[in-house]
Amino acid sequence: MDYRTWLHDHCPKKLMSASAAMSKIKRGSRVFIGTGCGEPQHLIRAMVDDMSLQDIMIYQMLSITLSEYMDSPSFLKRFLLKLFFVSRSMRKAAFEGKIDYIPAYLSQIPRLFSSQFIGLDVALVQVSPPDKYGYCSLGVSIDITRSGMENAKLVIAQVNASMPRTWGDTFVHVDELDFIVLKDEPLLQSIPVIKDNDITRRIGHYISQLVDDGSTLQIGFGHLPDAILQYLSHKKDLGIHTQVITDGLLSLMQSNVVNNKKKTFIPGRVLASLCMGSEQLYDYIDDNPVFYFQSSEFVNDPVSIARNDNLISISSALEVDLTGQICTDSMGYLIYSGIGDQVDFIRGSAMSKGGFSIIALPSTAKNGTVSRIVSHLSEGAGVATTRADVNFVVTEYGIAELKGKGLYQRVMELAQIAHPKFRESLIGAAKRHHLIFADQIPPSTEDLLFLENYKSTLKLKNGKTVMFRPILPSDEFGYRNFFYSLQEETIYSRFFYKMRLFTHEVIQKQWAVVDYRNNMSIIGLVQKGGHKEIVAIGSYAALDEKKAEIAFVVHDDFQNMGIASYILSALEKIAKENNYMEFMATVLKANAPMLYIFKKRYPHAKFSGAGRNDHEIVMRFDDAVEPQPGAPSLQPAAGSGKAKKMRPFE
Repeated sequence: MDYRTWLHDHCPKKLMSASAAMSKIKRGSRVFIGTGCGEPQHLIRAMVDDMSLQDIMIYQMLSITLSEYMDSPSFLKRFLLKLFFVSRSMRKAAFEGKIDYIPAYLSQIPRLFSSQFIGLDVALVQVSPPDKYGYCSLGVSIDITRSGMENAKLVIAQVNASMPRTWGDTFVHVDELDFIVLKDEPLLQSIPVIKDNDITRRIGHYISQLVDDGSTLQIGFGHLPDAILQYLSHKKDLGIHTQVITDGLLSLMQSNVVNNKKKTFIPGRVLASLCMGSEQLYDYIDDNPVFYFQSSEFVNDPVSIARNDNLISISSALEVDLTGQICTDSMGYLIYSGIGDQVDFIRGSAMSKGGFSIIALPSTAKNGTVSRIVSHLSEGAGVATTRADVNFVVTEYGIAELKGKGLYQRVMELAQIAHPKFRESLIGAAKRHHLIFADQIPPSTEDLLFLENYKSTLKLKNGKTVMFRPILPSDEFGYRNFFYSLQEETIYSRFFYKMRLFTHEVIQKQWAVVDYRNNMSIIGLVQKGGHKEIVAIGSYAALDEKKAEIAFVVHDDFQNMGIASYILSALEKIAKENNYMEFMATVLKANAPMLYIFKKRYPHAKFSGAGRNDHEIVMRFDDAVEPQPGAPSLQPAAGSGKAKKMRPFE
């Protein structure tokens, strides 16, 4: 039976035209309208056209259709629009002060209605046609729409055959609808412009390093988080628990990258409360049991979010200051978007076992003239996410890890992922604000993307994985902690004397010589709890145009596992790229393991007595022998020895 016939048979008195339904709204009413692409366009236009409606207060989470009327003095005289989030189409009106923005966490908005803190007289919603039992679906807009509908005194629904029927807490019986308007029309579409440019690719590259197989993802509002999804196509068994479903997820689901198998909360299903995308996406979610829609009160509840192990929240920001404060909703005093789902998911991910959050943003705005990593937030800018909540910040220049770190480390982490042309001024501002040491050397002003080629991993016999990468200025405290964790014998073998202090001044000297070409340091890190600890450092420093001096330190707990041999090979590769032809090392004669490693890789190395207790070894790269797979390796009992050119270690 056609749904129109069913409705005429079962509730004929509820059926009426849009204009007749609008006549039921009284002057001075507080009207709720469904969200975004699920908003009832036909009802909205009928409401605006009814000139008898005066002094109407409208509440909406994400408004699109009403943006067409915001330049009309007549409309603004009759309607006051109060939004929880400013859409792109509403941004101009927001800048001109024509709307009232309500800052609120999405998880808490439904309670504002149910508690009558915000009272509602009328709800205008859009639903799918009813089934044979009389149940319609809220389709693509559950979010705060269900609460708005349930707590309004009068519910007017547009029944639209284009609205998908979605699974979850989406169903509304016709008995819950006071008046019904039949109007089929295409749903609004929200197709973000995918900026597949170099900046997006680089940000996607860094985020892919943080997302492990089997993770559950939340993707925040905005084109950047959506665009990043394409760079996760090589991952496996991802899950989704998010506020909004967009087209960015389609290819990942169709290729089985997202299959929700590893989810620990509502496994096997995508949990969401809103869908905004293309007609193709709406067809995909229609009657698809993989999607489970619930209200924002449930989906965005940090406790619900935390029930997912390995929950990774990915969202964006307008500005990040050097202490980690995040602005998402305003450009100075101008309201740009909204708090939305960011805080809910950042806090939920922090409570998730193995979970964390990522703030992703380009390093600059306004065609590269303005840094988005700033010494302080702009005047009037709102702090949506506090510095205590932030974990990772990612730009096209790298990853900053802020969790558990002091202001000094935060400044260094964020300055080194800022655009190179702003790094020195950011460090200067941090010094003036007394956030860092007065003698702090700024990060390199070079684009260090080439360092990505020097990242690698090694699986050890004990099952642990060591991650290797070039050292960065922000590693100062990790480097210090590594030194003080070493045994005296290890320190003596590395430095040739009982070095007892490894101060900020000493480390600053080390940063001064690292240019990643003539001077290079590679660190090895292992995961420990929710962070990574340094367990090995290998360095070379130029002696002349063709020769570099090399030295190692491997933590006592990780010796005899192949780490020094691995770093030696990695440093040799980098040195070759920079036109060096040989290494030199000074090694204690008693350090048989290190001597063995050098002899094994360079069988024809030249040994000479540098001192009574040590050897000076010269190793030519064209003499190197690649290790055979599975061949045993003997690690140094301590460091490889003192480096003459690397005096900053002392």
